[in-house]
Amino acid sequence: MRGMTMTGVATALILASAPAALLAKPAPAAPAATPFKLGAATLVPLRDMLNVVPNDGSVFGKGLDPAQVAAVLAKAGAPTDSLTLGVDALLVEMPGRTVLIDTGLGPKVGGMLQASLAAAHVAPDAVTDILITHSHGDHIGGLLTADGALAFPKATIRMAAAEWAFLKSHPASAATVAAIAAKVQTFAPGAEVVPGIRSVALAGHTPGHSGYEIVSQGQRLIDIGDTAHSAIVSLAEPDWTVGYDTDAAEGKATRRAELAKLAASHEWLFAPHFPYPGTGKIVAKGSGFAFVPGHP
Repeated sequence: MRGMTMTGVATALILASAPAALLAKPAPAAPAATPFKLGAATLVPLRDMLNVVPNDGSVFGKGLDPAQVAAVLAKAGAPTDSLTLGVDALLVEMPGRTVLIDTGLGPKVGGMLQASLAAAHVAPDAVTDILITHSHGDHIGGLLTADGALAFPKATIRMAAAEWAFLKSHPASAATVAAIAAKVQTFAPGAEVVPGIRSVALAGHTPGHSGYEIVSQGQRLIDIGDTAHSAIVSLAEPDWTVGYDTDAAEGKATRRAELAKLAASHEWLFAPHFPYPGTGKIVAKGSGFAFVPGHP
């Protein structure tokens, strides 16, 4: 990647195992850690970066006139030429384990996850488990340090078996695969990956894309990964094609089904691309849904 700009490197990382030709512009964000309690567990959203996606018909509302997307954004009082997404992770501290769900873009492109983790008073070698929702670069980039070493040397890296196979199938990911292979443990859809955290199959975005439901003392919160990217467009128009999804039809079906389930159950969620800190609830609104920020 010699000679590439930060934006070029970050785009390459994001797209290493994503559909080709989709553009994004990573932007810096200040480190942040915002703890709250879920039963006996402490959850901490961790900020990494921002990702600015152009409204050009390639990602949100793929194939539609960008004016249709602009109309949805304008109705919400948001800029209409682009969509700014968070790139964040979720720390789960529970008895005997310190779990990190996803790792952001990583230090090579200016990711602030390690600084946010420090703000949460957690050292990298204290992380026992890393749960990967899926293998796109903005979720696995922080697995490695800037020089290619393991960023969390004592952690077991867990992902769905189908996702590990998907990552290994991409030549651009060979260095990452080699670096983490000895640490990876795979699971079947729906498995309890660590005590108190169950995987939830949310396929469509990638073949093994998984959410993670955290349960403690009767309270529940689910990390939905990339089931929904934009807190505005993905919810108002869940049936629109998202260019990042490897299987567009399955992605649409999963998105609507999961959002409907969350609106009915009133379960708390964390969405790594929603505005920081990314926690809240889903409510039904017209033919779609809306996001109500908050936490337990």
